[in-house]
Amino acid sequence: MKILIINGPNLNFLGRRKEEIYGQMSLEEINQRLVEKAKALDMQVEFFQSNSEGEIIDRIQQAADVYDGLIINPGALTHYSYALRDALESLSVPVIEVHLSNIFAREDFRQKSVTAPVCAGVITGFGWRSYLAALEVFHQWVSQL
Repeated sequence: MKILIINGPNLNFLGRRKEEIYGQMSLEEINQRLVEKAKALDMQVEFFQSNSEGEIIDRIQQAADVYDGLIINPGALTHYSYALRDALESLSVPVIEVHLSNIFAREDFRQKSVTAPVCAGVITGFGWRSYLAALEVFHQWVSQL
């Protein structure tokens, strides 16, 4: 099973911004833990991060027939990007949206996800472990097929 993990705007600054909300681990450290977990689950993961909405949409469209699933942390795009929502909706593979912080316990504008309705599910509020949980979900889905 091959999973693409996409991270949106400002996630390249993890470990340097608002550590009380997003934690102290860098994106590279999180990705390394995901590689280790994927190996243990006999899965492959690839990563993409961009601060550009268009680049993220292009990557999603390129992923259409290459991956078995997608994990995405859209960052702030979660709350307003209908273009990202449309790109995710066009995929035939399952998508899991993840967030490091509990978006429902944050500012009002962060409590609404326009992308979540076109995803198989959302995992939010468990820090970097939100990504691990998403990998576990994909592994369980495959195991049950």
